[in-house]
Amino acid sequence: MEFSQLEAFLEAANRGSFRRAADALYLSQPSVSARVQTLESEVGVTLFHRTARGVRLTDMGRTFLPFAQRSMETLRRGREVLESVRQTSAGILNMATARVIGTYVLPETLQKFQQLYPDANLHIKVGGSSDVLQMVVDEEVQLGLARFMQHPDVDALHLYDEEAVLVVHPGHSFTKTRVAAMSQVAQEPLIVYDPGDPGSSYFQFINRVCRDAGVTAKVEMNLDSVEAAKNMVRLGLGVSFLPRSAVRREVEFESLTLIDLAEVPPVLLPTYLLLRRGQEIGPTARSFLKLLQETYNVEIPVLLEDR
Repeated sequence: MEFSQLEAFLEAANRGSFRRAADALYLSQPSVSARVQTLESEVGVTLFHRTARGVRLTDMGRTFLPFAQRSMETLRRGREVLESVRQTSAGILNMATARVIGTYVLPETLQKFQQLYPDANLHIKVGGSSDVLQMVVDEEVQLGLARFMQHPDVDALHLYDEEAVLVVHPGHSFTKTRVAAMSQVAQEPLIVYDPGDPGSSYFQFINRVCRDAGVTAKVEMNLDSVEAAKNMVRLGLGVSFLPRSAVRREVEFESLTLIDLAEVPPVLLPTYLLLRRGQEIGPTARSFLKLLQETYNVEIPVLLEDR
């Protein structure tokens, strides 16, 4: 039983004629007649008496009429609710971000987006990169920002690289030359963060740099956040590799000092945009993707259809 069949039945019952029902529905008379006949076949009874002057309901038709009316009213209300929800959700940006990105990089982008689209509602969830990936897979969010993550149902588009830098207390011996070899760093108490995500690019970087230098890091503190790691370094309790964006203010105000690594290329933590394949991208999310595209000078394939 289809919406169009009930619609044809109710119009014919109200107007007493398949022709007049067809005019009201902008259909041909045979189309209305066919829809009513299909409905009669499905319910197993004749709903109309057909006469040369028009149609009128049979006893079975009159019995069926109030049920058809209630069904149509319910369907109409459902359509109205869906349209209302669609219009409301069109102004919402649901996204997830890894902690470091969400704390030190994303706020500036969100501020610019809010200035461009002041009526947009921003719903942001924060977690580890693996948590962000899962939220994208489960369609809890429209998009995610995380370190590199792979999944067969998710497209990962590289946005930018975040440099991880060695920071020490301003009174540390490394500040005399502002350069240190990895063999020297390996002798220092190393403070790391994000212990809940050992497969993250951050830990891969720590392991790779130490392996390439033929040393073993002396990890003394394994903390749950970048802020905690910065506080420990500021107290002179060790050294740490931290994202450059996370220590910008501390370096500017000289509460932390950057140290170059001798004979070690820049260490980069990649940041990716995660989108579930095949999902529908709403107008607000699409606008945010355009801002990311302009900010990082990348091509986001899902936006090509807008051209």
